[in-house]
Amino acid sequence: MRTTRLVCLCLLASAVHLPAAEKARIELKRDEKAGELRATIDGKEAFTFFHAADLDLPYLVPRSPSGKAMTVVHPKPYPHHRSLWFADRVQLAGSGVADFYNALYSRVDKKDPKSPFGNRVRLVKLGRPAVAGGTATVHAKLLWEMNQKAAVLDEDRRMRLTALGGGEYLLDLTFTVTAAYGDVAFVGDAVHYAWPYVRMTPAFSVQKGGTMTNSAGGVNQKGTNGRPARWVDYSNTVGGVTEGLAVLIHSTGKEARKWLTRDYGTFGPRRVDARSGRKFTLKKGQSLTQRVGILVHKGDVKAGKVAERYAAYVKPM
Repeated sequence: MRTTRLVCLCLLASAVHLPAAEKARIELKRDEKAGELRATIDGKEAFTFFHAADLDLPYLVPRSPSGKAMTVVHPKPYPHHRSLWFADRVQLAGSGVADFYNALYSRVDKKDPKSPFGNRVRLVKLGRPAVAGGTATVHAKLLWEMNQKAAVLDEDRRMRLTALGGGEYLLDLTFTVTAAYGDVAFVGDAVHYAWPYVRMTPAFSVQKGGTMTNSAGGVNQKGTNGRPARWVDYSNTVGGVTEGLAVLIHSTGKEARKWLTRDYGTFGPRRVDARSGRKFTLKKGQSLTQRVGILVHKGDVKAGKVAERYAAYVKPM
């Protein structure tokens, strides 16, 4: 029988300077056997965190205010894309390169679809949800492993959900990786990585009439890929309803990042320029953090007030 934990959390105010919906009700339901943590707002699904033991890496699947799937898992021809995910290509001192971005292809027995993954990111511990300042927060401890059992990086992941009313919400994500087992070189190239990645469904893509817009006014892949921006929004009208998802870089408000964007649906921010598209090393004990807000909104980039909500998101506490 599946073990399920249900935690009901009421949000009364926002801890990130965004106006939270009064008396909005968040429920977090964990199915330990299935490896799922599902979040609902006023009874409607907001997102699910998938972390089953047989996965190559955990990932998040957000839903739109009207309940539509906004992202896709295992799309063709890039089945390693995973809705909303966080990975990289690294090398532990004294070991070979571990490509966690392409961990899906690292099964020990390539002919056996149930064979274990040689490289994977696995959940070590999922903490109990907490409420502080009107915000629901969950902490996850993860381990990046290569060759089935060799530890490469520790990861601390914080997920904080704020209901904004009408099905809109902000998912505040903080990823911190620590070189706890030796020096770790990051060897991802200048083209094929983001921190984190998002893969929109074809229905939301630019190729199907959607629009990407960045904070500098750039539009679609031509105007946003490799360009510095503080946020990028991806919106479209699907089934007669216009909705979008924006990724917001949390910083002082002065710091822009270059982005990976694709008209077919993939987008995400890179690291700071000094550690973007070039090899660098975390010495043993050092950590690296990326914090982003995932804003799921009604309407297009203007109706969704992405610029205004970004300003509120990065406003000092």
